[in-house]
Amino acid sequence: MADFNAQVVEEFRANEGRVGGPFEGAPMVLLHHVGRKSGTERITPLMYLADDDDPAVIYLFASMAGAPTNPAWYHNLLAAGTADVEVGTDEYTATVSEVTGADRDRVYAEQASRYPGFAEYAQKTEGIRTIPVLALRRAG
Repeated sequence: MADFNAQVVEEFRANEGRVGGPFEGAPMVLLHHVGRKSGTERITPLMYLADDDDPAVIYLFASMAGAPTNPAWYHNLLAAGTADVEVGTDEYTATVSEVTGADRDRVYAEQASRYPGFAEYAQKTEGIRTIPVLALRRAG
């Protein structure tokens, strides 16, 4: 997975935030985070959903392709409260908050309607975990 992510990061940076393969045409972000236990800096490429009403907010989905556990980056972001992101050629720091309840369900449903793989991930995790949604708001 590390090699795959490294290739996506390289392609993202070489093409102003656009990548091909399974992510072709999808909105992508490079998420910079630090391991809460290891202290290791990491970069994770992820799909995101832009907030329709607030251009300072993007949503991330801790789907891990429907795995039974949440991804490490989710725990790292909650612990840190902030993250650095790259969107296209723009880099900025964002504050992190978890989206819950009806708001979470609405945002996740929108992502699943645009990208059906997210509906499949939710089916895989049904009865095991609810896929978390995080809001990242541009700081400052």
